[in-house]
Amino acid sequence: MAVYTHVSIGTNNLEAAREFYDSVLGALGLKRLADLGDNGSIWGDTAPSFFVLKPANGQPATVGNGVTVSFEAPDRSAVDASHSAALTAGAEDEGAPGPRSWAENAYAAYFRDLDGNKIATYCFKPA
Repeated sequence: MAVYTHVSIGTNNLEAAREFYDSVLGALGLKRLADLGDNGSIWGDTAPSFFVLKPANGQPATVGNGVTVSFEAPDRSAVDASHSAALTAGAEDEGAPGPRSWAENAYAAYFRDLDGNKIATYCFKPA
């Protein structure tokens, strides 16, 4: 059973966010499923799971201190590819791909998207 239906983050530049996440999430096998006009877009596999939206209250999007959105990668090479795509698209590196000691077989990478949201990709399969 899924723990959540979707995660939403805010953006101040929707067109840049669409290009960024098309590339980064494409490396994980996800695709843009829908655009919500000038309000946002939705990515996922077969069902919507990740939304990038302009804030509904009309105020600028801001990042959450202590918030990280983490995507499951099908394998370690997808972690590497998504991190590389993110940095190529202008993301700030927050942790290069590599093993993480807190869980067996944890392999991850971290970056901040173009709006400063902290994003991670994780694989828990052996090398």
